[in-house]
Amino acid sequence: MHKLTFFPLGNADCCRIDLQTGQKVLFDYANTRDPADKKDLRCDLEQELRDDLTAASRDYFDVVAFSHLDEDHYKGASEFFWLCHAKKYQGDGRIKINVMWVPAAAITETGLDNPEGRIIQAEARHRFKQGHGIRVFSRPEKLRDWCKSNGVDFDKRKHLITDAGNLTPEFTKSSDGVEFFVHSPFAKRLNEDDVEDRNQDSIVMHATFVADGIETRILLMADCPHEIIADIVDITKAKKRLERLNWDVVKLPHHCSYCSLGPEKGVDKTAPIDQVKELFEDYRAEGGIIVSTSKPIPVKGSEEDKDKNPPHRQAANYYKEDAVESPADEFKVTMEHPKVSAPKALIIEIDRSKATVVKRAAILGAPAVAASAPRAG
Repeated sequence: MHKLTFFPLGNADCCRIDLQTGQKVLFDYANTRDPADKKDLRCDLEQELRDDLTAASRDYFDVVAFSHLDEDHYKGASEFFWLCHAKKYQGDGRIKINVMWVPAAAITETGLDNPEGRIIQAEARHRFKQGHGIRVFSRPEKLRDWCKSNGVDFDKRKHLITDAGNLTPEFTKSSDGVEFFVHSPFAKRLNEDDVEDRNQDSIVMHATFVADGIETRILLMADCPHEIIADIVDITKAKKRLERLNWDVVKLPHHCSYCSLGPEKGVDKTAPIDQVKELFEDYRAEGGIIVSTSKPIPVKGSEEDKDKNPPHRQAANYYKEDAVESPADEFKVTMEHPKVSAPKALIIEIDRSKATVVKRAAILGAPAVAASAPRAG
């Protein structure tokens, strides 16, 4: 059995993937909780991850992915992880990263404002220069100029770069029970001679898990806007790789923002553009689970509803009313699970019944009937 754990962090991301082989993968890390605020309901992410690693007799993750360099995807990482580029970020108790996954912008971007963002970037650059412990997602040629400017042999680093439309080499279905297919960053062909790099600053992946011969598919969508989702759908269809759009679980982009559905928020429901509608409605498996890593969805007319930042009630209404089609489908919000007054980690088990949300009673050791009923197919 594999397991996904989404942590209640407000408008921030962290998903731990526990493979049935014992390997651990972390997508983003944002320890957002304010320990001085007793009313802060966000979890202590550092402690949650430490407790899990201690129970597994580990001091490392096999892979840690930073989907992009926004603070809500790396906050506190410089205090938690062992970083190779400087001794000040090393020492007892720091958690090691075997392989770091980053988009090209984590290396090439200039002018990062946030000091911690610059620390994560320094680590990515160090590993890339050293030639190990990192995978960069990009069209390979995108990094050639940076390598030339920084005295790095580009040809000797090509094996560290994975372009969209390919699988990451770190995992295979046969050996690890999972494979990760890269949707983004990608390049869009403009004509016979020119291509345009799109969304180079965000990793979007499609993971296929295998348990007892049954496949379960997950979309991890970072902060992808609707324009990029449209390109992903169009390109994937053009390449006739429709299986890479199918999903049983989707981690919504950008904390349930309407911008990931379409250009207009709408009064009560966001209208998705055609490709987004197709992805969420036509490629969803029966019993699909939609996860919004966000604050609670605001009530209409409330102060929270007036906030320009996500989550947006109108976007949530689309997911709940249209993307969720049958009683077997679920829409989950991390800061609402299992209840708004006491959010806890959202755990999804993946086995021969595909993806199932684990109920809190089951986690605490209640009889098995307390868990969600397995899905057919």
